[in-house]
Amino acid sequence: MNKTLLSILMFAFLLLFIVSPFAALSGLMLVSVIAGFLFVLSNLLQVVIHHNTDSNAP
Repeated sequence: MNKTLLSILMFAFLLLFIVSPFAALSGLMLVSVIAGFLFVLSNLLQVVIHHNTDSNAP
């Protein structure tokens, strides 16, 4: 579950970097957002399907 929360948090930070005024490489950041969104979506689907994402969880 920590992996899922961490990926959601990283995706939120990625969105903040895109809308910030210092994002000069907006095209590259857009590709990063799409990749990040797919990564977060796959982690969420893994939680829904398997209910256990951490390898060292009891």
